[in-house]
Amino acid sequence: MLKFPAALRSRNALVTVLGVVLIAGTTTVVAQTTPLEPIQWDKRRLDQLDRNVRRLERAVTQRNAAGQPVIIEPDPEVVALQGRVGLMDRRVEDLEATVRRVNGDIERLTFQLDETGRDNVALGARVRDAEGRIRAMEAAAAREAELNSPIPTTSPTGDPARDLTAAARLAASDPARGDRALQTVIAAWPDTPQAREASSRLGDLRVSAGDHAGAVSAYATALQGWPAAPWAASTTLELANALNATDRKTQACTALTEFTRRYAEAASPAVRARATEARTRIGCPAPAATPARRPG
Repeated sequence: MLKFPAALRSRNALVTVLGVVLIAGTTTVVAQTTPLEPIQWDKRRLDQLDRNVRRLERAVTQRNAAGQPVIIEPDPEVVALQGRVGLMDRRVEDLEATVRRVNGDIERLTFQLDETGRDNVALGARVRDAEGRIRAMEAAAAREAELNSPIPTTSPTGDPARDLTAAARLAASDPARGDRALQTVIAAWPDTPQAREASSRLGDLRVSAGDHAGAVSAYATALQGWPAAPWAASTTLELANALNATDRKTQACTALTEFTRRYAEAASPAVRARATEARTRIGCPAPAATPARRPG
């Protein structure tokens, strides 16, 4: 509704102001008897309303400058629209705050997910390491049980020569299992040349393991009866060294004397040189010049 001062109560002034008001679309015609349809505030209508408001502002500014002030009461529909726009602004602000809060939660959850992934990787590594240790322990337990089980007395192949060859090959790659394999040859084929050679090889394994006492026993078993085998001369020298390592110097010198009597004549120069070195190192007296005796 518009309230005009006395200067605008003339017919021409009233017509002019009513024309401006009708352009702005902010009043209704009093003479209209039928209700208007609700205005649909789409973009086109809002743009038109904006243009009309600007025209009305220019008209009011011109009249105020001319000393003819115009008092315009706000249109209820405009006030209601402004209220709805303000409410929408507050809702948009609430929605933006909610989105920011959700984004913060997502970032926090993403960080926690990354931490969980790293923890899972570390846990997987620890589990694999534990599984590897368990397998190693199981293998060690199985090996220990195998090595501590009684020595079998039956031949794996049914032939002493093949048993000895397999045992010697195993001793080169796995001394502990090779030790058992050589003992199996001795138990399965007693009083055979293969059993004597197995005892000699067993003595070598015991020396490698630092078991000089065990080596003395194995070498003595191999040399019972002073066999004429190709390995007998070298085994006699190894027996002397093992005896000396167990503080049995006298017996070591006796073994070297037997080497001179039984094997020196047929031994290779390298083996005789080893005997001379052992005699000097142990401190045995020089051998007496006696006729050589044949092994047997």
